[in-house]
Amino acid sequence: MKKSDSTAGRSSPNNDTMPPAIVPSEGWYERLYHMLLGSIPFSLLLIDRALRVVSANRNFLEKARRSEGDTIGAAIREVFPSAILEFTRLEAKVRGVFDTGLPLQGAQMTYRAPGIPTRIYYYTVVPVKSGNVVEHAMVVMDDITEKVQLSEKTRMIERHLASVVDGANDLVVSTDADGHIISWNAAAERISGYGIGEVRGWLLTDLCEASQRKDMATIIRQLARGDVVKFLELNLMARSGKLIPVDWSCSTIRNDSGQASGMVAVGRDLSERRAFEERLYQSEKLAALGVMAGGIAHELRNPLSVGFSAAQFLQDPSRNPAFQQECVGKILDGIQRASTIIENLLRFARPASSDQVESVNLVALVRETSSLLAPRMKLEKVKVREDYENASVLIFGNASLLQQVLMNLILNACQAMPAGGDMVIAVRREAAEVVVCVSDTGCGIPTSHLSKVFDPFFTTQPIGKGTGLGLSICYTIVKQHGGVIEVDSEEGRGSTFTVRLPLAAIRGAG
Repeated sequence: MKKSDSTAGRSSPNNDTMPPAIVPSEGWYERLYHMLLGSIPFSLLLIDRALRVVSANRNFLEKARRSEGDTIGAAIREVFPSAILEFTRLEAKVRGVFDTGLPLQGAQMTYRAPGIPTRIYYYTVVPVKSGNVVEHAMVVMDDITEKVQLSEKTRMIERHLASVVDGANDLVVSTDADGHIISWNAAAERISGYGIGEVRGWLLTDLCEASQRKDMATIIRQLARGDVVKFLELNLMARSGKLIPVDWSCSTIRNDSGQASGMVAVGRDLSERRAFEERLYQSEKLAALGVMAGGIAHELRNPLSVGFSAAQFLQDPSRNPAFQQECVGKILDGIQRASTIIENLLRFARPASSDQVESVNLVALVRETSSLLAPRMKLEKVKVREDYENASVLIFGNASLLQQVLMNLILNACQAMPAGGDMVIAVRREAAEVVVCVSDTGCGIPTSHLSKVFDPFFTTQPIGKGTGLGLSICYTIVKQHGGVIEVDSEEGRGSTFTVRLPLAAIRGAG
């Protein structure tokens, strides 16, 4: 069998890999031009030197609700409302492009035709040249209606937020990551006396009380690390030099990548609250003085009676000099004793500011308070045993307020033992704190009441016998001193109130 020519009729290798050339058919370029023009997401108008529309893409026709037949060949004054042409001076600008051959910088146009919703465009006019000759001008219009509306909504939200922040009664301050002030609302200006123009760029720590600036710096560092910071009370230094007690709540501001870029601090001015608390403390002091009045009167009556008798003896010239000298001594001792009682009463009754913080010997304060109440306890047949491990235990605090706590606890113990009983007042150190305990053998507190004893206006006394504020005030004062107050009681066997306060050395180190 004769082998046939297997390569006959086959194309050459070059013919296998090279596709046949495509020759565009008549009108192909024109169709391509219209396809491209129709797919462009902008509105396009091609204008000739007579300012007539040569071409308009689908985007323009659809948004203007015009047909191609009504638009192509029409003058631009027939295509655009006269109000737009007068406002934008579009005809003069197109002529300028023909004359200079330079594109027109963009501008904004609001387009509205009858029956068509208002649209906002950003338009430019671009020269279309053949060589160096400008044959046409192309008007390119980008529909920015949604962008403008979104921008307006954003501005509206920003204005709303700004008005909320500015109208807040609390201080609202924002800072960068290093604590430099960025914004400062109207309440901050009113309370501090500083305007935003003055404090912008300042460190927030510089506006705090000198002794508390480290605390604010610590907060800023913690927030920069992304830690959660609890409420903290720090004093703000006003322009007048006055210290404003402020309860701060701080949170982290994060950027788009989630990193801490600053903080916002909301501060509540506690000045009115502190003033109210001081008035409340004072009223409770006066109430305590009323409770003590019977015992104090009895205690004053004794030295006065002795002095009166001694003075009568002195009127008799027949008395021997030794006896007369003894009478003088009795009179002087009585006067001194009465003077000490009155001095203690005046010191206790004196209004005290919660800002007066100093080093306090708690043992001496407890002794003085117990001595002041001794007549009352003696009158009510209460036997007191005092237990002090040390002669001196120092804490930082307000002596008058702390004495008020002790006074309330001792008087409450007396009231719990109407028929008399035993009371123990003890002061001891435990690690980094000092513990004061006041125990009684009175009626005790029912278990159902233990969780309520520190609530304001809670009292088991008959109407008119108590306000229910004494222990609540004790709780507030102890908390202000960085301590805690606890109660342990058994109904029918007595109660023990325990106050724990940080030692001066530990508190000072922090």
